[in-house]
Amino acid sequence: MSNKKTRRESPAVNAGSMADIAFLLLIFFLVTTTIQEDKGVLVRLPMWDDEPISQPLDENNVLTVIVNSSDQLLIEEKLSSVEQIPALLADHIISPLRKPASAVVSLTHDRGTSYAKYLAVYDALKQGYKNIWDEAANREFGKAFDMLEVEDQRKIKNALPMVISEAEPSDLVSL
Repeated sequence: MSNKKTRRESPAVNAGSMADIAFLLLIFFLVTTTIQEDKGVLVRLPMWDDEPISQPLDENNVLTVIVNSSDQLLIEEKLSSVEQIPALLADHIISPLRKPASAVVSLTHDRGTSYAKYLAVYDALKQGYKNIWDEAANREFGKAFDMLEVEDQRKIKNALPMVISEAEPSDLVSL
């Protein structure tokens, strides 16, 4: 008998195609995955200036919209709902008391205001302006605002500009 121990070699794993499979899986997941982009509120901001702006405004030209920390909406110091904003905005802008180009919307919110409520109010303001533009486009051109040429849209926006003045968030007292 022999006292030699026989060593068995473990069988080699063929890993040559393993890298190919991993690469194909990586490509598959990169191609099929959708990456969501965060979208915020698209607003064109004015140029920054160190000098404080002190332009006097006639209070009759300003529509005051306040959202407090309890998410209560106050329009001209009266409790309102988001659904009322487009109609109130149209009444404010298309009024015999002022020129539409001089109408301003002052939007103020509290630091405790929920983001959802702020966006709902902001979207309602934008919808109100869109409704006003649609009415003007139908009256002047017989078409919806979105169906007009860019130059005609610009004419309507110049006659009825969207002017939303947004104040810094403050610590407003809830009702």
